[in-house]
Amino acid sequence: MSQSATAVDPYALSRDELTALLADLGQPRYRTDQLHAWLVRGVDDPAEMTDLPVALRERLTERFAPARPELVAHTVADDGHTHKLLLRYPDGEAIETVLMLYPRRATVCISTQAGCAMGCPFCATGQAGFRRQLTAGEVVRQVVVADAALRSGGIGEQDLPEGAPDHVTNVVFMGMGEPLANLPATLATVRWLHDPDGFDLSARGITVSTVGLVPGIRKLADLGLPLTLAVSLHAATDDLRDELVPINVSHPLAELEAVVREYRQRTNRRVSIEWCLIGEVNDDDRQADELARIARRLRAHVNVIPMNPTPGVRWKEPSARRTKHFVERVRRAGVEITLRDTRGRDADAACGQLLASYTLGAGTRLPAAVGAAERVDLRQLGDGDRS
Repeated sequence: MSQSATAVDPYALSRDELTALLADLGQPRYRTDQLHAWLVRGVDDPAEMTDLPVALRERLTERFAPARPELVAHTVADDGHTHKLLLRYPDGEAIETVLMLYPRRATVCISTQAGCAMGCPFCATGQAGFRRQLTAGEVVRQVVVADAALRSGGIGEQDLPEGAPDHVTNVVFMGMGEPLANLPATLATVRWLHDPDGFDLSARGITVSTVGLVPGIRKLADLGLPLTLAVSLHAATDDLRDELVPINVSHPLAELEAVVREYRQRTNRRVSIEWCLIGEVNDDDRQADELARIARRLRAHVNVIPMNPTPGVRWKEPSARRTKHFVERVRRAGVEITLRDTRGRDADAACGQLLASYTLGAGTRLPAAVGAAERVDLRQLGDGDRS
């Protein structure tokens, strides 16, 4: 049958919107539960929804837009415990999703934008630039793909490790894009994930990462859920953060710190500080000391992740000695700090790397990296010898 001009992606609809769609088709309310249950299990083809009347399945086929993403690349690392997926939507846009398996836990790292407009010069996604927002349905579908893989025990021809969970337990909004720059889709996805009749994820099992969009953090707090907020800090002084995280020019550290403190007070949820440790850029003692002061004031936990080498970015990870020194210096200042492993390094699992490997020539310098690196280098020289 021909598709209606009002065709929609069912994953972009809330429970109330699904009910309204079915009511428009003359269906009773209980059909919502049946339809929603199929969607949660990853079935979006009405022809496969066998407990619905045939006539309704035909009508839904007319109303549902073809929006299922195609798996166009799949890399595996960590003995099958990290799976990096490149998913392409029907309009040809591709994004990245990562499934990470742990004992009794399956975490999906999802994207909210195709590309990113934040322009952080060390990030492959930021280098590639912003292309478009993802819809709520396109964000939710990433979790659906991962959940279906866990249910089936494999992705494509690749079996998942024995003992892997059979469903998604945690979701982190840390893939491509800035979640709070696509706030409608992010909030709608959180509601989908937290729905007790849907994925039924604990709010504490959902982490939203941001580079520091202050208005978005307040909107996230308005949900009234104890979501984990992860702030990608990467620099603890305004001069360096202006270069590494350009949004800092609009929302400097003092403003960001104030809204993070407000978030903690409103949600009673400890905030995490994310720190991509870049060799000879933000791994010095001054940054460690200032980071410790901020973390103590916010009572935040710090996660340090050594930089994954990325095509087009000349900055590299710090030495093991420098990494250990940085972490221990922050810890001695009374801060809870964790050195995260760089899972999936051999699977291009750092944000944006798989796409970069497909679209960039090795060693190419991309526009956002030009200028920032030179300015940071000049400032470092002006600071004199490193400690």
